[in-house]
Order: sequence, then structure tokens, then C-alpha cells
Amino acid sequence: MTPTEMDQTTKPADRADLQPADQYLPAPSRLGTAPRPAWLTTFQRHERRWWTVALAATLLVTALGLGLLYADDQSNQAAVRSLTTHNESLTGRNQILLDQLKASQTNLTATLGELAKTKAALEHPQLTIWNVPQQIKGPNYYLAGGVPDTFTYHLQATATGPMSVSIITLQEWAKAVECFDYTQSTTHYCMHHQGAVWSSLGVTSVNYDFHLAEGCADYIAVFTAATPITVTPNVSVTYSPATSATGDCS
Repeated sequence: MTPTEMDQTTKPADRADLQPADQYLPAPSRLGTAPRPAWLTTFQRHERRWWTVALAATLLVTALGLGLLYADDQSNQAAVRSLTTHNESLTGRNQILLDQLKASQTNLTATLGELAKTKAALEHPQLTIWNVPQQIKGPNYYLAGGVPDTFTYHLQATATGPMSVSIITLQEWAKAVECFDYTQSTTHYCMHHQGAVWSSLGVTSVNYDFHLAEGCADYIAVFTAATPITVTPNVSVTYSPATSATGDCS
């Protein structure tokens, strides 16, 4: 045997090298789903039922709430209508009371006006002092009357013919008497031409308010006529005392 043949002789293999190769299981499929436990399936089913019950309960509570709100709204609306009706009734009554108050105020104003007139009349009473018709028979006759002190003298008279009327002082009266006593002049002339505070000559009516006697007792009213006439007087006085002397007394 040559060395070459010896080198080519195959060396028996070790047993360890002759062991079969390892076997590997295929990888589990990722697309498959593991079966769920029965208790988990039951829990999920019960959970869905509880959600349904909860939802139904929520809807029921909501419906009840809406119903209560509706009922409360209806009650409020009824209360509002009642209050509106009551307010309208009160408004009507208030208007009636206002009308009554207005009428009362009008009556009160009228009453106060009447009271003011009455008070004025009581404070300043007016009295008629001469209203009987009288005759003047001719030029040497006269009608005369004193003008009272502290009064306003309302001289009113009518006549059937021309008459002359004067208001004179006591001094002027004395001069007039001297005139027809010591001269040939008539009373009709002398009474009006010896001085006069006021005169209205040759008229058939007079209407004059004389105030100078309100603080002075010194005046006489005299009526004369040139021919026979009838004088119808309506002379009155109003109490109105002056606070100081007036006219010929001042």
C-alpha cells in the first residue's frame, strides 16, 4: 500500500456527526383567534343588557322630567293667567277709584269755592238799605240819605224822568242849604253846585260804587229833579272797613 492510498482511505465518521437534524414546529398562524372563555361571553352579554336597561331608565327619567316640566309650565301659565286676570280686575277697580277720587276732588273744589264765597260773604256781608220807590215833587224837593261808614256804598236807582244825583260831604250839604235858604236858587240847583265828591246830572239811571266812606263818616247822597218824578232805588252796602281814614277824613 502506498502512502497515497493510505491518505485516501476514508476515516470512519463519528457517531455524533451521524445524528439526525433537529425538527422545528411551524410558527403559529397569526390570523387565528383564540377561543374566549364562556364566563367572558356571559359577562359581555349581561353588560349589553345592563346598558340597555340603563338607557331605558335614562329615557324614562328624561320623559318623567319632561312631563314634570310640562306640568309645571302649565301650572305656571295658569298662575300667570290668573295673576293677569287679577291684575286686570285690580286695574279696573283702580280706575274706578281714580274716577271716584277725581269726582271727589271736583266736588271738594266746588265745595271749597262755595266755602270761600260763604266766608267772603260772612266777612263782607252785603245788605240792601233802600229799595222803596219815592217821589220828587219838583225843583225844591229832594231825597237824601247818609252813606254809612265802614261800608262800600252801591248806588243804584232808576227814575221816570231826568234826575240829578250827587254824593257830597256834610260841609257841602251845609253850603247847599245856605244856598237855597238865602238865595233865589232852587234846591235842585244848590244841592249839586256848592261842591260835590261825585255827581251824575240829568240822568234816568245810576249805578256807582262809592268807596270813600269805608274809612270816613262824612258823606250824604242827594237826589233832585227839575220836574216831578218817581225814583226807584236799589241801594245796598257791603261791609268793608278800611284800615285807615279815607276820603274827606284822611
